[in-house]
Amino acid sequence: MSATSSDLRIESGEVTIAAREHSPAGPGRPTVVLVHGYPDQQTTWDTLVARLPLDDWHVVTYDVRGAGLSSAPSSQHGYRTTRLVDDLVAVLDAVLPDGERVHLVGHDWGSTQLWDAVLLERDHPGLRGRIASYTSISGPSLDHVSTLVRHPAGRERELLHQLRHSWYIGAFCLPVAPDLAWRFGHERLGRAITAQERLPRAHFGPELSRNAVNGLGLYRANVLRRPRAKAAHTDVPVLVVQPEHDAFITDVFLEDLDRLCSDVRTARVDAGHWCIVTHADEVAALVERHVGEHA
Repeated sequence: MSATSSDLRIESGEVTIAAREHSPAGPGRPTVVLVHGYPDQQTTWDTLVARLPLDDWHVVTYDVRGAGLSSAPSSQHGYRTTRLVDDLVAVLDAVLPDGERVHLVGHDWGSTQLWDAVLLERDHPGLRGRIASYTSISGPSLDHVSTLVRHPAGRERELLHQLRHSWYIGAFCLPVAPDLAWRFGHERLGRAITAQERLPRAHFGPELSRNAVNGLGLYRANVLRRPRAKAAHTDVPVLVVQPEHDAFITDVFLEDLDRLCSDVRTARVDAGHWCIVTHADEVAALVERHVGEHA
């Protein structure tokens, strides 16, 4: 069967989510949903999607609220991860065949929000029994981060090292200044990131300013005032992909993952943060293996 794509507009509360089915659903075709991070949009997955078995899989991507062609919430509260999980449920209701389970793949903030979905799966009526596997790429669980910070267990040096890598998070939570920096300096910032990460020059595109400014709500709504997930453990099989040269995420977040997951495996790639683009062949092979093991 040849892969075909179709664009969808999906209502989720006050926002409309723009989604794309890169290949059709059908009997025996596992559904794989990929969720992008900050300050990206769903097109960041195009290089990796092209390397997935589209003739055999039902592959879906979508723009998270406030990014790409999706609309933005009216307030900062609309970026809470609970609302992001609602968007995922709306997408699954639209694309996942009845009785089937989804394989989730997330990068950066896409990974972070999907951790909440996976950890809530047993208690969430829209997710219960619907997740077959999860692949997390360069995005930790906020609950896991909180636990490590509150109970470092001798990891103070490693956490300090991580703090040096994530200094920008505090800056993004400030009012006004980061908005202005992205709004008026997005071209320069975009060039700096693409050069550092060895991304294609046009990776972010003309939507970068809107995506980056709106996406600041992710940090402001979830980092400083973080409610704990109702569940702190999952039986969903998890693959954590850790780029060895990630400029933002260090190995400390690989510690104690077995407290979150009964079935977790870690795979390292010799790449930077945007390994989904720069090392798409390697990451696609890891995703294909993980999905195949749990399809």
